[in-house]
Amino acid sequence: MAEDVFTEHRPLLFTIAYEMLGSAADAEDVLQESYLRWSAVDPAAVEHPRAYLVRVVTRQALNHLRTVRARREDYVGPWLPEPIRTAPDVSDDTILAESVSMAMMLVLETLNPTERAVFVLHEVFGYTHGEIAACIGKTEVTVRQIAHRARRHVHARRRRFEPDSEAARGIVEQFLLAATTGQVKPLIDLLAPDVIQISDGGGKAVAARRPVIGRDDVARFVLGVIRTATTTTTRIEHATYNGMPAARFLTDGALDWLVVFEIEGGQITGLYGMRNPDKLHRSETVHPLDRGEPSHGNHDR
Repeated sequence: MAEDVFTEHRPLLFTIAYEMLGSAADAEDVLQESYLRWSAVDPAAVEHPRAYLVRVVTRQALNHLRTVRARREDYVGPWLPEPIRTAPDVSDDTILAESVSMAMMLVLETLNPTERAVFVLHEVFGYTHGEIAACIGKTEVTVRQIAHRARRHVHARRRRFEPDSEAARGIVEQFLLAATTGQVKPLIDLLAPDVIQISDGGGKAVAARRPVIGRDDVARFVLGVIRTATTTTTRIEHATYNGMPAARFLTDGALDWLVVFEIEGGQITGLYGMRNPDKLHRSETVHPLDRGEPSHGNHDR
């Protein structure tokens, strides 16, 4: 059945759409549109269903991305990707974990839509330039040039990545203890000198309107937020989002904000705080991610 085939490949298709769009909501919209197109064809006439579905999802995601980019230019305050809850074992695949990390998703946001599609499909999912050309309607030579340009752009801006681990979660626990008890020096010691804190309120919740950089300023900011934005009914839960350790702050049982932590060399290098309610209401859902099998040429894909 068409539905069974689509369900089988859904984790892969969602992962592609999310990495291209930076939004679980938009990725779900793309998958819905793609399923409608898939259900309108005869599956028996499609020799390689996965290749067909990847092409459909890629094209739909490209169209969607060109539309939403203009909307993001008018966004109030810093824009962050919509955080997605991931299974702890996502970090077993380092390439997949890095590709959905907040830092990498922000770098991908600086690419144009075609560059982003080419980079994601080639570098993360292992598709050949020829396969990507068939997906996006470009020549293989053009795709090769785009891939080279996108790779150079990303590598110049990417931050060093360390996957989620027990040690990283331990650092987050120490950080939260120091922050909630007002221990300034232990808090500062856990922050890297060039740590960056980015908050996304989307104009719908109180959040810093620009990034905070440097351990002293970030420590002050964090202590101020903890003091003013938490109450005696606030509960903190540990979780994994985007393959990284995270903390969920719930007030009266409702998720008020979510912080994703980037750890390197035993220190926190990035804090990504989500307060925009539009990006939090799906945060309970654990999204299974999948890169698929390695590419072995056009026959396989």
